[in-house]
Amino acid sequence: MDALQGFSKIPYVHALIIIVITVITAKVVDIFIDRVLLKLAQKTHMEADDLIVSIIHKPICGTVILQGFREAIPYLELLKRLSIYADALLVSGIVIAWAITGVRLSSLFMERAVSKISDITGMGREIIPLFETIVRVLIVGTGFILILSVWNINITPFLASAGIFGVAVALAAKETLANFFGGISIFMDKPYKIGDYIILDGDERGEVVEIGVRSTRIKTRDDVVISIPNSIMANSKIVNESVPVERFRVRIGVGVAYGSDIEKGEALLVRIASDNPQVVEDPAPRARFRAFGDSALEFELLCWIKDPAYKGLVTHELNKTIYKSFAEEGLTIPFPQRDVHLYHKKD
Repeated sequence: MDALQGFSKIPYVHALIIIVITVITAKVVDIFIDRVLLKLAQKTHMEADDLIVSIIHKPICGTVILQGFREAIPYLELLKRLSIYADALLVSGIVIAWAITGVRLSSLFMERAVSKISDITGMGREIIPLFETIVRVLIVGTGFILILSVWNINITPFLASAGIFGVAVALAAKETLANFFGGISIFMDKPYKIGDYIILDGDERGEVVEIGVRSTRIKTRDDVVISIPNSIMANSKIVNESVPVERFRVRIGVGVAYGSDIEKGEALLVRIASDNPQVVEDPAPRARFRAFGDSALEFELLCWIKDPAYKGLVTHELNKTIYKSFAEEGLTIPFPQRDVHLYHKKD
């Protein structure tokens, strides 16, 4: 027994024992992940947890082994500088392994998270590669800085160079960055989504057909696609006709001659709107007597249509029907008139 204890105190033997224990531990961890964690993940309804366990499986086992070799290095009686290099090399391996794992996990999360957000907001799926690239750069950059620190390399010049390079890129791509962050603000605020009908400050009205990283595209009623930079969209007043409900309110102003039967005119306007197939029953159409005009009694027909896309068509149909129906019912739609009286001045 004493001989065995003495034998185990030999540095190289001690280091070998640590390595053997490390390998056994790594194998136990491997079996635990494979037969316990993975089985539990497979019992859930989510696919993501299965993939996460599969991605972190090998890095965890590899980290256990590399850490075990780090613990064995002091017992190998290597030169001090060589021991430092060996330890730094093992730590670098751990950092690289987890950087690769981080990139794979970020791709997994980005693909699912951004896809869900895209389905909800209507934002284009082409932004997924952009976000993946940004996250990858951050992960790889962090890993690079950690490796430099492990090797005791001064990172101040690298940070300074990165800062100068970042400022130069920001100045050169100011408009592009403004559009990108404008797209981020649109994504966060969700003022509109694909399929919505919107009106901009410049009176452009159309359907949102694409929300990209740089610009938003809307298709007008003339079937013309307008591409508007996101920096402008983020700072513009936007009227969304499709929210909070899909139906859209149409207002038709009409004048009736003084002396007309106002109840008859009101009922006729409501009936005309109710007979139009694009007008919804709830809320019901209604007519309002708004004002005593200079030449007419001013009424307004209020009705809701099924889709903002039919605003122009329904307005056209209602105006035609109102004009014909009023003529048939003997209701006059007056137009502005001015009487001019001439007086002859006597000498």
